[in-house]
Amino acid sequence: MLVFIDESGDTGRKIAQGSSRYFVVSLVLFKDHDEAQNCDQRIELLKSELGRDKDSEFHFQDNSEGVRMAFLEAVSRYDFTYFAVIIDKDPKKLFGPGFEDKNSFYKYACSMVFSNAEPYLSNVIVVLDKSGSARFRAGLKRYLNLKTSEGSQKTLIKKLKQQDSRQNNLLQLADYVSGVINRKCQNKPKWRDYYKYLQSREVSVQKWPK
Repeated sequence: MLVFIDESGDTGRKIAQGSSRYFVVSLVLFKDHDEAQNCDQRIELLKSELGRDKDSEFHFQDNSEGVRMAFLEAVSRYDFTYFAVIIDKDPKKLFGPGFEDKNSFYKYACSMVFSNAEPYLSNVIVVLDKSGSARFRAGLKRYLNLKTSEGSQKTLIKKLKQQDSRQNNLLQLADYVSGVINRKCQNKPKWRDYYKYLQSREVSVQKWPK
């Protein structure tokens, strides 16, 4: 199994000064390695079809409506599923010292999405967008294993690694899932046009706090 994780929004708490209202973490799961490879190759081919440089990156926030639609249509034929967690950073709903630290905030969000996906996971290779240090990566793996494997005999995470999203097309897919879910929860224009390509792949989307 292969898992790709990316986010939309930021972990900042100063919404009035420009921080995002919502922080979304998405987990994209491919049960079959060949299917993941085929999807990866299709995204690579799409770059050529759109006249983009092979080193370019598909990023939902930055792409035009036409590019977004082309990307979502291209990936919609492949067999993957996704889980997402939406954290509402409204100060009236979210408080506590743990959410003031970026690493703690991110680890907590990842733990939530992994807990929701746990029944579907076993011995997975997890790929995160490259950020933080090797120490952070190792700490995150311990944290996720502790939170999701307590009382279980199976190993959920075989390997946790970080890659630059510019060099990993399936991290770009996870970015798109997070971007669409973020747009949907804010009821922004066109969200239905994007979401229709992903809806059948959705297993769980949790909004927290309620």
